[in-house]
Amino acid sequence: MLFIGLMSGTSADAIDAALVSLAEDDLEIIDYRQYPLEAGLQKSLRGINPSSPIEAISELDCLLGRCFGQAALALLDANGTGADQVRAIGSHGQTILHLPLATPPLTLQIGDPNLIAGLTGITTIADFRRADMAAGGQGAPLAPAFHAWKFRSNRVNRVVLNIGGIANITILPCTPQEEVRGFDTGPGNTLMDAWIQQCMGRNYDEQGRWAATGNLQQELLKLMLSDPYFSAPPPKSTGKDDFNLAWLAGHTDKTGSSCRAEDIQATLLELTAASISDAVSTSAPGTSEMLVCGGGIHNTVLMQRLQFLLPGIAVKSTGDYGVNPDAVEAVTFAWLARQRLENIPANLPSVTGAGKAAVLGAIYEPG
Repeated sequence: MLFIGLMSGTSADAIDAALVSLAEDDLEIIDYRQYPLEAGLQKSLRGINPSSPIEAISELDCLLGRCFGQAALALLDANGTGADQVRAIGSHGQTILHLPLATPPLTLQIGDPNLIAGLTGITTIADFRRADMAAGGQGAPLAPAFHAWKFRSNRVNRVVLNIGGIANITILPCTPQEEVRGFDTGPGNTLMDAWIQQCMGRNYDEQGRWAATGNLQQELLKLMLSDPYFSAPPPKSTGKDDFNLAWLAGHTDKTGSSCRAEDIQATLLELTAASISDAVSTSAPGTSEMLVCGGGIHNTVLMQRLQFLLPGIAVKSTGDYGVNPDAVEAVTFAWLARQRLENIPANLPSVTGAGKAAVLGAIYEPG
C-alpha cells in the first residue's frame, strides 16, 4: 500500500514529504523531497511565542495546512501517481508548543489536516502526540516504534540517533525480551541554527564550517551541561520551548566574559555532541552500532565529534540499512498512518512513560 508522510521540523524551513510503499515487514521509499517554505512563512513560524495572538496562530494553521496539501500533490505529480493510489497521508505538522511536564501537559502541532484531506482527496491522519499524553505519556519521541520495526537486530545492540532540531535516541537491544527505550537527549541543530540565523542570516551552518572556525569555551559548555534536563532520568522529551536563544543568553551572561560568535557556535556544536554521547554512554553502554538520521548527519564536524566521543561504537547512516537519513522522520509518519488505520498501538510506554499502549492519531476524511 502507498502512504505519504509529511512533516516540518524545528527549523521550519521546509516540508519533508515521502511517498512510501509499506509491506507487512518492510518498506520501499518511492520518492522523498523537501519543499521549502516561503521566507515570510518561515519567519512567522519561528516568531511564534507564548504571547502570539490566537488569530495569528490560527492563520498559520490554515496557511501551513495548504502548504502541506500542496507538497503532497507536488510529490504525487512528480511521480505520476494518482491520489486514488494512496491509502492515507500521515502528517506530523509543525510543532509550536511542547511542554510535557506542564500541568496539564501541553503539545500543539499546526497545519490543518482538514485542508490537507480536502486539497488532496486523501484520508489524512494527524494529531499523533496527544493520545499518548492522554495515557500519561510525554507524547514524544514517537519515532522509536518505527525504528524498532525497521532497524532492530537480533545480533547487535543498536542505537538510532535522530539529529533534528532536537536530538533523540532509540535504544534497540538485540535481546528480544529487553524493552526498547528512547528519549530526547537535548538540542540537536536548534541552537546552532538559531545562533547562525541571528549572527549570519543563514538558515544553518553548512557542514559545521563556521563552528570549526571557533574555539570551544569550556566554562560555557560546563554551564550549559549543568541544565537539569541533561541529568533528568527518562522518560523525557523537550523542544525549543526549553532550548532557545533566551536559554543560551542566560548561560552566556553567567560566564561574565565575552567571546566571539564563532566560539559560541563551536561550543553549541560540542553541547550537542557531548549531550548525545553522555546519553548513549549512560543509557546504552553495550551499544555496538549507532545509526544516524536527520539533518545533523550532514554536519561533518558534529559527526566527527560523535565518533571521537564514542570510540567503541560504529557510527553509521540509516542509509546503510535502506532508509535515506533525511527521509526517516517523514517515513515514520507514513508508517504511523498505517498503524492508525489498522488500529495498532504505535506508542511505546517504555519510551514515553504512558500508562498503556495507545492508538495514535485522528482520522480526517476528504469528504
